[in-house]
Amino acid sequence: MQQNKDWVGNKNSVYKSMGASNHTDCTREENDFYATEPKAIDILCEVEKFAGDIWECAAGRGHLAERLKELGYVVCSTDLVDRGYGESGVDFLKQTDICDFNIITNPPYKFAQEFVEKALELVKDGKKVCMFLKLQFLEGKKRKELFKKYPPKTVYVSSSRLHCAKNAEFEEMIKGGSSAVAYAWYVWQKGFQGETVVKWVN
Repeated sequence: MQQNKDWVGNKNSVYKSMGASNHTDCTREENDFYATEPKAIDILCEVEKFAGDIWECAAGRGHLAERLKELGYVVCSTDLVDRGYGESGVDFLKQTDICDFNIITNPPYKFAQEFVEKALELVKDGKKVCMFLKLQFLEGKKRKELFKKYPPKTVYVSSSRLHCAKNAEFEEMIKGGSSAVAYAWYVWQKGFQGETVVKWVN
């Protein structure tokens, strides 16, 4: 009897879903550049609105920033690495000035917690910090302490798979079997201290 499945993967899919780097098809990009498909912004903006300008602090080649601009937002785009978009050479983790921006990005995953903590340090009360991260970011004792100190206001779980492509090679990724990784938007609002709400989108 054939069963319905949310997704169909190959023999490595379970390991990829768990984020096991030794079961990826290729080595990770040196500077952890995995571009996010712009559809992720559409999904976020269907459920969240932003007062004021936005800082995309790991802008890559502008996939998220350009879609935000198309939706009418003013966006400041920076990145540590020069990828031909925005202002390069800006190390987000070394910034110290309080900013009047909301922050929206897909951070390098190995520095994801540091990006969250830095963003919440830099934004003013009431501003939002939105991070596009793997669902497994919810796990871990270290991150448990982060969530206790800074509870997200909302976690939007993507019910359908979204693409994060190495070096923005989306077509190659899709040809190779698409994505086996589950993602969510984690939304903090500076000063929020209530219970986190989990919702499902896409």
